[in-house]
Amino acid sequence: MRAVVTRVSSASVTIEGHINGEIGKGFLVLLGVGPNDTPEICSKLAEKICNLRVFEDEAGKMNLNLEQVGGAILAVSQFTLYADTKSRRPGFTGAAKPDVAIPLYEQFIDQCRSRGFRVEHGEFGADMQVASVNDGPVTILFELEA
Repeated sequence: MRAVVTRVSSASVTIEGHINGEIGKGFLVLLGVGPNDTPEICSKLAEKICNLRVFEDEAGKMNLNLEQVGGAILAVSQFTLYADTKSRRPGFTGAAKPDVAIPLYEQFIDQCRSRGFRVEHGEFGADMQVASVNDGPVTILFELEA
């Protein structure tokens, strides 16, 4: 699985002109699923992101996690994280097919919620407009493989 996690002061996802999900302080998570990804990898990724310490403490050090700052998560499926960029026109055959990707995307959301976080989300396969106010900016790339 691949995830691009951005610390945000706000973020939203709009589908067909309607806001599908929005958060204040927290993480915008662009989540890509590969064909060999498993529920175990998904759980490990959710644990890593939910415990990521990139919020500033009283001394200005990135030392606090999402729970400590009362943050939320906006999860957006992003098959393009598996783009093959060898040519000018990327190919996306490296991404998992929907029958694999959708359950793992939904599991990621459930795993974060089970840890007590409010999780908003996009819609798998939809044409989405994502807006964010990046904080810092702080952006972390995760890649976990089987």
